[in-house]
Amino acid sequence: MTDTPAAEQAAEHASLAASSRADAPATPPPRCALLDALRGLAIVWMVGFHAAFDLNWLGFIQPRWHFTRDPLWTTQRTLIVSLFMLCAGLALALTLRAAPARPRFWRRWAQIAACAAGVSIGSAWLFPHSWISFGVLHAMAAMQLILHPLRERLGRTPPWRLLALGALAIALPQVIADPWFDTRWTNPLGLVTRKPVTEDWVPLLPWSGLLLWGLAAGRALPAAWLARPLPRASGPLQAIGRWPLTVYMLHQPLLLGLLWAWRSWRPAG
Repeated sequence: MTDTPAAEQAAEHASLAASSRADAPATPPPRCALLDALRGLAIVWMVGFHAAFDLNWLGFIQPRWHFTRDPLWTTQRTLIVSLFMLCAGLALALTLRAAPARPRFWRRWAQIAACAAGVSIGSAWLFPHSWISFGVLHAMAAMQLILHPLRERLGRTPPWRLLALGALAIALPQVIADPWFDTRWTNPLGLVTRKPVTEDWVPLLPWSGLLLWGLAAGRALPAAWLARPLPRASGPLQAIGRWPLTVYMLHQPLLLGLLWAWRSWRPAG
């Protein structure tokens, strides 16, 4: 049985409409003042932490601080990374609601991956024995790559289940460890028997658990509550939080450049 011209025309129109919907760029997620402010807070905190680290590393502070042993600094580092991961999860929740186009995802992922590679190269130059092979940006890129194929399922997963999965991710490294994971190529999973010698290490376990908790919060909170404006005083934090990757990549070269110049030009004694 052959189609009539009218049926063929209707089928063609339907096919074109479906193709148009598939090719049309989806609306990007709207700006969320709360997310921008939280990211801005994490960035300001991180810049202050790195400024203290750089001052210590370049010998401006005597006696030296122990950033890898002193709870004052190890606790701050944990809180800063936790805030970044929670923000990443909240951003993912907003993205799932807006359903942005696939090219937008790959463009952003490529930017993060390229910056992660830049961090590895730069740290290998500055710290050849403790260079960063899997830091914050590496973890962000890997988590996004893993979660991207699960977008539809994540969009349907109840928040309570995301909280449970996050708790499981946080708990696993406390009960499972094997020497096989102690190399640079396997320690990104996080199931190590000893912490690697590196300037920054953000393994998938337990840190993906914080991202899942941020996603759960973004799924559970009403859209109207997330979209509400914040007090004007938070404006500077919101402005900084709109450019997290740019600030992340530029702040250390600027800090180190200024401190090196200061050390070179300050009067002796």
